Amino acid sequence: MPVFTHTAERAGDDPARRLFANAFGLLAAGLTAILIAVEAGLYVWWRLWPGDADRQLLLGLLAVMMPFMVTVCLLALGSAALNCRRHFAYPAAAPILLNIFVIAAAWWVSPAAAATLPGRLYVVGGSVTAAGLVQLALLLWLLRRFGLPAAPSLRPLQPGIRDVLRRWAPMLVGLGFLQVAELAESVVAWVFRATEGQTTIRLLGRELAMPLEAGVLVRLDAARYLYQFPMGVLALSLGVAVFPLLSRYAARGNLAGVREAFDRAIRLALMEGLAAGTGLLVLAEPIMLLIYRHKAFTAADAHAAADLLRMYALGMWAYCAYPTVVRVFYSLGDTVTPLKVSCALVVPHLAMVGLGVWLPHVGPRAFGLATSVTFSADVLLLVLLLRRKIGPFGGRGVLLSAGRSLAGCAAMAGAVLLLRWLLAGSASWLLVAVCVPAGAGVFAAVALALRCPELGELLRRCATAESQRGKDDE
Repeated sequence: MPVFTHTAERAGDDPARRLFANAFGLLAAGLTAILIAVEAGLYVWWRLWPGDADRQLLLGLLAVMMPFMVTVCLLALGSAALNCRRHFAYPAAAPILLNIFVIAAAWWVSPAAAATLPGRLYVVGGSVTAAGLVQLALLLWLLRRFGLPAAPSLRPLQPGIRDVLRRWAPMLVGLGFLQVAELAESVVAWVFRATEGQTTIRLLGRELAMPLEAGVLVRLDAARYLYQFPMGVLALSLGVAVFPLLSRYAARGNLAGVREAFDRAIRLALMEGLAAGTGLLVLAEPIMLLIYRHKAFTAADAHAAADLLRMYALGMWAYCAYPTVVRVFYSLGDTVTPLKVSCALVVPHLAMVGLGVWLPHVGPRAFGLATSVTFSADVLLLVLLLRRKIGPFGGRGVLLSAGRSLAGCAAMAGAVLLLRWLLAGSASWLLVAVCVPAGAGVFAAVALALRCPELGELLRRCATAESQRGKDDE
């Protein structure tokens, strides 16, 4: 996105369109080559080294769904170009198509098309690939509508391609830091969890009891899914929306514009993160019970997962701020600084997790606590480094905005806890149905009373995003 915007600003639309067509063609060709190699490898594995039924089914499903890798990556590239044209509706709605296809296949198509479970799973897997093809077809139509080439090109190689490739790897690691941290946490949980066949581990010549109970991986995943939901809906959307604007200002050398855009975006991100984090803190148990308390996932599992969720929720403000902060660096062409900061925090993060699971009063909470601490440190360090790069951006105003948001969060937490006390013993669905809108209403009321400009801006953005699409710097 920064390279495309820089090309459009400095060289004009025609070179930018050629750059996009070249990047689209090279990505399509590379992904297709990978797809062919993977499909061939899966076929050879399936035919020459057959395993049990579960493994054969896994290989078959991988083969059926692997084309989605191609379509979803092309969708991401095309969506970035559409964002640069100030069109955000389809990139935001495209995942809904995937959900519709998968739900329809699971609930209606697969029971009618297949009698066995493997057959139904193949139908659901095929729906993923079909959804990807529909997403890509709609993307190509929209690219034409917005004046972008839908036909890819491989030659000649455009000047900006090398710059894209140079920035790609550091950005991948920087934006994927959360996934890397979670992968490391999962490895720790896998190693130190108790199982039926192994309840102890030998360390430093001593036989010690496993610090984590059986089932910790399932609880960990449940907590992650819930805290990542508001982050994906709110924070990532905000980071994607502000990226084209930051890139345009950076391409023009307008640091004042970069500071202003960042100031507005970070205030919104902090407001969203603080409100969402507070909501998860005070409603962790009923939400977890409502969504996951079924079959083998017991009430005890739900309460343990809620405990984990609260630890993750402590860092929600940082998770929401991070996508916006790193995109300021990327818009300025600096992909190395976020990478260095993230890499420097990997070892402390692993140390906090590895040691925390052994502490009696911490245990599995170490996963969420370490993530919250690491991301908070990451954001604070990046903000300090960013201030050196672009100059003061209204830090006092950001702190005042955060203070107003915290006041709204305190009122919201008090209202929700009062309602939980009044509705003690009620079903989890009733608690969620009453407390969520009530808490949101209290937060909004306090924000309005304190004249928080972020709330009004958020509402205006939601109401007028499409109508303002043609204005250059909205």
